[in-house]
Amino acid sequence: MDVNAAVAAAAAIAGVCTGVIAMLAFRWSERDQKRPTRTSLHTDPVLPPGVDTVLSVLRSSAVVLDEADSVVKASSAAYALGLVRGGKLAVEPMLQMARDTRRDGEIRQVELDLPRRGTGRGEALAVSARVAPLGSRLVLLLVEDLTEARRIEAVRRDFVANVSHELKTPVGALSLLSEAVMDASDDPEAVERFAGRMQIEATRLTNLVQELIDLSRVQNDDPLEDAEPVRVDELVAEAIDRSRHQASHKQITMAAGGTAELQIWGNRGQLAAALGNLVENAVNYSPARTRVGIAARRVTAPGGDLIEVAVTDQGIGISDKDKERIFERFYRVDPARSRATGGTGLGLAIVKHVAASHGGEVTVWSSEGQGSTFTLRLPEAAAQRDRGTGHGGGLDGETASSGDSTATAAAAATTTYEPIPAPEVLP
Repeated sequence: MDVNAAVAAAAAIAGVCTGVIAMLAFRWSERDQKRPTRTSLHTDPVLPPGVDTVLSVLRSSAVVLDEADSVVKASSAAYALGLVRGGKLAVEPMLQMARDTRRDGEIRQVELDLPRRGTGRGEALAVSARVAPLGSRLVLLLVEDLTEARRIEAVRRDFVANVSHELKTPVGALSLLSEAVMDASDDPEAVERFAGRMQIEATRLTNLVQELIDLSRVQNDDPLEDAEPVRVDELVAEAIDRSRHQASHKQITMAAGGTAELQIWGNRGQLAAALGNLVENAVNYSPARTRVGIAARRVTAPGGDLIEVAVTDQGIGISDKDKERIFERFYRVDPARSRATGGTGLGLAIVKHVAASHGGEVTVWSSEGQGSTFTLRLPEAAAQRDRGTGHGGGLDGETASSGDSTATAAAAATTTYEPIPAPEVLP
């Protein structure tokens, strides 16, 4: 009996020991699984708390690299710029910066020009890259796209240089002419001649300053704040009256036609300036005894009907290389002719800004020796569309389609007045 009790006690003790050993082994295994290993640190890095949220709201392109130069986190903008490809940083200078920063912990910044993805034009993206350590193992790369800022700065720099040059020319001429008048005080004929030249230079200077003011106004002002329905025939009449003296001097016939009683929604002053500049250019760049036509019609567009006003001349025309730049500020197709006519090179730039700010566009068709057609397309006033309009001239605004040639429309619009031959080659 004592032997059986001893055996039972020994078995109980052995069972307890086995259970304790099993429990300790289980807990040890569980703790060992939770402990990070070198391999897990290398293959599955974790961003510090809050970093992911901060990177998601940054406007800059963001890339986080681990100690093996693998991408841990990258924003969509970084992929769009082509910084990350196949899970790796694809720009070698930035990758070298990241390695240097990981080695010594110093923050680095550099500006680079990167090839633009998806284009074969050789254009480059200007970026600013900044690298900083993120904890003990990660590196943060922030990339800012400076391309648009550089373009704007270049435009501003060229604009200031051009304005300085354009202002310097008439001011210098006035200074020299005033000295000539003083030296020729005893010669009435010379004084009269120099005074006439001074008036010409003063007029040129006044026009330049006024057009600079107009350009600044159309760029900064919202035309819809003072928008109203504007009758197209009134704008055309005002534009013709503005150039009537110059046209009469050159024996140029100006004719208007097209659909009558059309209306545009916008700022009357800006619209009058834009159309007036187009008609004035047509007169200035046309030979004597030719015709300038202004035609208006309604065209159908997916977003709503548009009013199309075409100004056609029989002038010297514009070459293909010049057509790409004629809407730039201070650009002149023929500088010598512009100086003779007092042109500033700002008229078409004003037209472009007015058209864009009114939700429209301005286009040009031209062929050297055959003339040019500038076309303004602007949204029609909604009230006028609802009321319906009458028609005048030879062009039926209800049946005219947007696929018709602008030059043909301009010619057809003036048949009631004085026909303007359309160019032989249509756009």
